[in-house]
Parts: sequence; C-alpha cells; structure tokens
Amino acid sequence: MKVALVNGEPARSIALDDRGLHYGDGLFETLAVRSGAPVLLAPHLQRLERGCRALRLPAPEREVCERELRATAASLREGVLKLMLTRGSAGRGYRPPPNPQVTRIVLGYDPPAHPPQWRSHGIRARLCSTRLGRNPALAGIKHLNRLEQVLARAEWDDPKIAEGLMMDEDGRVVCATSANVFAVLGRELVTPPVAECGVAGVVRGVVMEVARETGLSVVERALLPSELADADEIMLSNSLIGVWRVRELEGRELSADNVRRRLLPGLAARGVSVEA
Repeated sequence: MKVALVNGEPARSIALDDRGLHYGDGLFETLAVRSGAPVLLAPHLQRLERGCRALRLPAPEREVCERELRATAASLREGVLKLMLTRGSAGRGYRPPPNPQVTRIVLGYDPPAHPPQWRSHGIRARLCSTRLGRNPALAGIKHLNRLEQVLARAEWDDPKIAEGLMMDEDGRVVCATSANVFAVLGRELVTPPVAECGVAGVVRGVVMEVARETGLSVVERALLPSELADADEIMLSNSLIGVWRVRELEGRELSADNVRRRLLPGLAARGVSVEA
C-alpha cells in the first residue's frame, strides 16, 4: 500500500469500534489508475451511490470522493485505487446508529503483478465448489462482506490458474471470484444476471454496451456449467483486468477469440484495459 487516507487525512488505522470491521457494514469500489487518472470514475461513484441507497448508508458528497481519488491517482500514476465506506463507529450490536458518521477510506496500490501472458494469451480457469447464496437485497452492489469469494479463492494454489468460476445454490454460473463472466454461445453473448447474487461490474456494463453497438446479441440469463463446456468463447471482466479471454476451463481448451477482439476498439475508446 502506497497511500492511505481516512476521512481525507493520512492514516494507517481505523477505530476499533468501526462497523466495517465488526460487521462488514459498508461498501467499496476498486478502480484502475492509468496515466495518473482514475478509470471509469463516474460509473464507479454511481454504483457506490446505489449501494449507499441499498444499505441506507449516508452517501458522501461526490465532489469529496472525486477530489481524493483524483489526487491519489495523480500520486500513483499507475496502479489501483480502493475506496471504502463504512457506517463508522458505534456501540456493540447489529442495530445501526440513527445518525452514523461514515468512515471514508481511500487506499492506493501498485498495479497488480499479473503474468503478462494472461493478458496477451488468455488464462486458465476452474470451477469452484463454494456456492454463492442468493440475497436480492445485496445483489449487484459491492458490500464489504466477501467471505464467499475468500473461501472460493482458497480452493486452489496452482499459480497457473488465474480465476475460479462460482455458482449459486442451484448450480448456475454467476461470476468469477473477482470478475464477471461472458460466454459466446452461437450468435449470442450471454452473461449471468446479478439480481439475486453477484456484482454488477462497471466493466461488465461497458462490455454489454459496446457489444450491442457492434451488433452483437447480448443476453442476460442463467448460465449452466454444461453450456460453458460448449461455449465458443469465455471472457472475464473487471476494472483492473479489463477483459481477459479464458483459454482453458477445467482442462478444455478454447481457441476462438473473435468476439473479444471485435469488442477491443470500443472498449479501448472507453478507457478499458485491452490487449490483442
């Protein structure tokens, strides 16, 4: 960690009675930094505000968040920003305080040390046994409780495997541990819905927008592992990786990369990290 701000001031700790620490009572956003600027800042802050409404958490002024994120990005030049909001300090017990004083945390990191071949040649992925519980009240937002993803990521130690795909309680594919999923099935680009679990990724939204602009049929529907076994292409997206292609899933090789390449110009025009 290179930069740490708490409520706008340099700091390396938060209060021991902060509800983010005790209950995961809060939200976060992770943004890429390129050339000293945060990428896709507006949609990230829009999702943060949606999350605040869902958790009934007072939203900080957008101008304050923008100022701190832009200043931190300028100091990093290249890297990662993480913005966290918690409901702040309070006494013991689940009941939220009536007038919370939100804790605002901004962290700055170096760029992730992904092997360059993952971006240029695609990744290997696996299916996880840890399942996602359905909860429409929390679906779509980036709340601080990520224990399902933590348990899923603990399932493998093989450094050659970049990601694991997670399913819901009914065995439907929802996402990767830290990315959204797209599959090319015939003439359709299919991505699982996030109305019951999973995160509505910022880059996921950009991919869907660009795909429609290029004439592709984009469908949000349930996606089964058996369909992935027959997919022409599989892609993963998030704010740090941009869009990666999956070249191997559970030992099955996927050689096609036509749809992802078709999307690259539109993605690059919107600031999404891409590589042919």
